[in-house]
Amino acid sequence: MDYIATLEKALSKAVGRTIVAEKEFLPMQPGDVKATYSDSSPLERDFDFKPSTSIEEGLQKFADWYVDYYDVK
Repeated sequence: MDYIATLEKALSKAVGRTIVAEKEFLPMQPGDVKATYSDSSPLERDFDFKPSTSIEEGLQKFADWYVDYYDVK
């Protein structure tokens, strides 16, 4: 839900009005997982690269691009 709230905030900022996604909560579906855990330490160890873009910054850049590219009003 944090991801969705962050995307709503980014889209709202990009279009200049409040965006609230219509949500439909369903039971777990085949292939759904209850939790995921990201570990970028192998990426840093093997390629000397450490991601530095926060989810908020990345989603805002995506939302800004999307609104501009698709000319969303």
